[in-house]
Amino acid sequence: MPSHGFTAELWVWDARQEQGWTFVTLPEELSSVIRAASEIRGPRRGFGAVRVGVRLGSSRWQTSVFPDTTSGCYVLPIKKAVRRAEQLTAGDEATIELEVR
Repeated sequence: MPSHGFTAELWVWDARQEQGWTFVTLPEELSSVIRAASEIRGPRRGFGAVRVGVRLGSSRWQTSVFPDTTSGCYVLPIKKAVRRAEQLTAGDEATIELEVR
């Protein structure tokens, strides 16, 4: 699957506010593409997770995106080391390149 670029706002998960779990919500269109591709590939990992490669600024890492029942889209965790390296906090917008693995 080719990489997809998008810009999204960082937000903190209310249920894990104390731990500072920070995410971005993928656009609806990209979420639909990922959902369709993952269904073709067979059963997904725990919680419906889909493995992805991510580039945000000069940071690159591998993680998973997770379906969010509230928005109907996938969400991408942005780890603390990346937020520090890219000088981002909740409420900031980030431009992200994402590739499904």
